[in-house]
Amino acid sequence: MRFIIGGLMLAASAAGAQDLQFVKDPAHSEINFVAESRLLDAHGFWDKWDATIAFNAAAWDQSSVRITIDTRSVNTRNERRDTHLRSNDFFAADSFPQITFVSRIVNRIADTRVNITGDLTIRGVTRPVMIPATLVFWDDAGRTGRFKGQFIVLRNEYGVGYSPPGNPIANEVAVSFNLTFRQAPPPK
Repeated sequence: MRFIIGGLMLAASAAGAQDLQFVKDPAHSEINFVAESRLLDAHGFWDKWDATIAFNAAAWDQSSVRITIDTRSVNTRNERRDTHLRSNDFFAADSFPQITFVSRIVNRIADTRVNITGDLTIRGVTRPVMIPATLVFWDDAGRTGRFKGQFIVLRNEYGVGYSPPGNPIANEVAVSFNLTFRQAPPPK
């Protein structure tokens, strides 16, 4: 799924000079997806994922993001479906335990909007994706912020092509994300 997840990036600069690292706020961050099929649209998310973020509020193009998702943590609130999603028909979680997104280019296109271009890897297949995101807020004093967005992943491009004849599954999977981030604690 062309995810990424979209998502986000960044690195804030301390008084414009020093790049700072950020981490996701787990209580206020999520990556969700919707896969349409004939019988029921499957709404899901991942329980386990992480983000490493560099955000430069003064120069967004110097920002970056890396997202790593544990494919075994897929959750559609249906254990039978989740087990099938972990199988070789879909994510092949035993062979490919992670989905990753690594940004390459961050383009600010408006006051609060950005396009993040990077590499999305699913089932060992890496493809470039462009993810639009919106800055919901940035608090320079508290060094915290939030980006959100949504994009489409063409699952067949990543070898996730299973589609039973009685319940065909759409190739386009909608991915949405909310990423609240805060300054990383100093190394110990």
